[in-house]
Formats: sequence, C-alpha cells, structure tokens
Amino acid sequence: MKMHGLGNDFVVLDARARAIEVTPALARALGDRHRGVGFDQLALIEARGTGDAHLTFYNADGSTSAACGNATRCIADFLMRESGALALTLTTDRGALPARRVEGGAVSVNMGPPQLDWAEVPLAEAMDTLELPIEGAPTATGMGNPHCTFFVEDAEALPLETFGPRYEHHPLYPERTNVQVAQIVGEDHIRMRVWERGVGVTLASGSSSCATAVAAARRGLTGRRVRIDLDGGTLEIDWREDGVWMTGGTAHVFDGVLTPAWLGLNA
Repeated sequence: MKMHGLGNDFVVLDARARAIEVTPALARALGDRHRGVGFDQLALIEARGTGDAHLTFYNADGSTSAACGNATRCIADFLMRESGALALTLTTDRGALPARRVEGGAVSVNMGPPQLDWAEVPLAEAMDTLELPIEGAPTATGMGNPHCTFFVEDAEALPLETFGPRYEHHPLYPERTNVQVAQIVGEDHIRMRVWERGVGVTLASGSSSCATAVAAARRGLTGRRVRIDLDGGTLEIDWREDGVWMTGGTAHVFDGVLTPAWLGLNA
C-alpha cells in the first residue's frame, strides 16, 4: 500500500497473513523513486506483540527507526476502517502506541512520553538537553528516535538541504538525528520544516512535530498544546501526562503488487 500523512509518504507491507523478510537492500530498492516505488519510510505490519498489530519502520537508506508518527496514524486509520473499531493499540520498538478516531475522521496517536535525559535521546555525553553546546543552542528530544530542534526567526530562510545534513551527523548524536527548524508564530502556533535522518527533506514528520512541541513547551515558548504548520499541512500536538498526542489527516493512495521479476533483482 502507498499512504501519506501530509505528504510524508510511506510504502506499507502487510505481513499479517504471510511473512515478509525486509532487508536493508530491499528497503533501499523500494525507496528508489525512479526504479522502485519511493517513500520517506517503509512500514511492515505484523500480527505479533500485545497490541492489534506490530509495526517496524525503515528509512529510505535502509536503516531502521523505532518510531514514525505519521505512518503510525496512516496504518491505524487503515486497520480501524478494516475492523470498524474506533480505537486500537499498535506496538513498535518505541512501545505500545494507542490510537483513536476523533471528530471529523482524523486519527490521533499517543506517541508516548518524550525522552528528555541525554542518555535516552541518546547523546554522546552527559549534558542538559534543553540547550545543547551547538551554535544556535538547539534542544535535544527523544521520541523513540533522536531529534535536534533549532528555534529560528524565519524557518523559510534556512537552506535546509545543507543545514540538515550538517547536524544529522553531528558528533553529539551517535545514532544521527532528525533536524527541525522551528519558528514561533504564537503561543500555540509553530511553523516548522524538517530534515529526517536517513531520508532528507520531508514535507512532514510526526515524531519531529512531537519533539518540537515538547522542546518549545520546555523552553517556555509555547503551551503544551500547539498547532504545527509543516510544508505538507498541519498537525495538532498535545503533550499530556500520558504522552504526546498527535492528530491529523491521512491518505491511502493505492494498493500494489510487486512483480516476481523485480523482487528477484532486489530482494
């Protein structure tokens, strides 16, 4: 299946009925927008774990990620439509993520509590995650994957194509990091752009939106409930006692079948 959340696009493989082995090479081949299908992330649905399904995520470069917020929302929407349920729980390497249908048909997912300690993000050495010793004093946050959020005067002005990779590979982040540039528009409104680890510039990112909302609230720039405008659309983020809830639209674009010939060359 091809899906997207605000233009943050995914290939979703349904392995509930038949096992599918995903290798880094297969993930890279599927992610090729000219010779494969193309995606920001690949998601595998499996019938295991303690929830309604288990999700595993791969980046376009073949690396794995414990969390992918927009893909989780897309798959939750698909599974709820399939079963008729209004709520379910998906397990990931990040943990169990409850999802529910909200008024208007959008999907809300609890991405879990943010990871605020340096070792949880993780960072390379002990330090305060609120303001890192990096030019621009960004904030580090873990959401099952690492994030580095820069608060700037104008999110449109930064050349994200060169700015993003410079900090994705910063020595303070041993597992690399997602990079956000965020502009405070109001006490409950943020404009944000994203460079995703292992992917590049994306139109949206759910986990990045959660991390940015948490960072802004910790620094006293906003409240704990904000609207975040990304290049692909808007997400509502609400940092509650039980975790960071993310709400927005989803799209199921098409279903496809990979040919044996293509799989023979790329599996």
